[in-house]
Amino acid sequence: MIIRQAAVAGTFYPADAHELAAMVDQFMAGAKGNGDMPKAVIAPHAGYIYSGPIAASAYAHLANRNEIVQRVILLGPAHRVPLQGLAASSAQAFATPLGEVPVDQEALASVLDLPQVRVWDEAHAFEHSLEVHLPFLQRLYQQFNIVPLLVGQTTGKEVVEVLDLLWGGPETAIVISSDLSHFHDYVTAQHLDQVTAQAIIRLDSQALQYESACGRNAIRGLLEAVKERGLNGRVVDLRNSGDTSGSRSRVVGYGAFVFE
Repeated sequence: MIIRQAAVAGTFYPADAHELAAMVDQFMAGAKGNGDMPKAVIAPHAGYIYSGPIAASAYAHLANRNEIVQRVILLGPAHRVPLQGLAASSAQAFATPLGEVPVDQEALASVLDLPQVRVWDEAHAFEHSLEVHLPFLQRLYQQFNIVPLLVGQTTGKEVVEVLDLLWGGPETAIVISSDLSHFHDYVTAQHLDQVTAQAIIRLDSQALQYESACGRNAIRGLLEAVKERGLNGRVVDLRNSGDTSGSRSRVVGYGAFVFE
């Protein structure tokens, strides 16, 4: 069995299973959900001390579907390698200190026929944007599988083609991994992230620019897909690293969004 081993355990999040579970549970306990059952969320992917509380704000809403969701479509940016299109993994499971999460091989095979999707394990080997979401999902769902895809230089339409094949029904949830603005002062970041948040809830994919969000290409595809289906988006948390941990002179923005 081919397993994609955890690459950032001990750096982005604790390597000890008990410590990791306790940290995620603490984040979730501090997050507020309601009775909604979103089809998709956008959540950040930085080190847990920075973005964990904001990610929990998104997952608190997905928690309402914990007895329904069997599959999670997980899309995030490739930070470490230049990538055209979308990269799948040949791994049959992704591991974290909390255990292994199986990959939905049948679902993955359905998108590998698309010209913009290919298997490229090098892109996944040290990438954190998908991995950091797995412990949240593992604490949320008892049994589930994933379709992990890294999104590089591609169009919203090409991402929509992937999402159309994977959309499924209530058993399928979609998680888009993205941070927002990077390395501005606190006040500037707040302004930029507010502009980005408004574009996202308007489902205005064309308003997202290079500096809006590192996962902008995946977000663009999601916004176009939910717009076609008549879903609505809203922001449930919008903060930055200056709010959670660290200096306010150079911050990274984080947002949690739900689509229902």
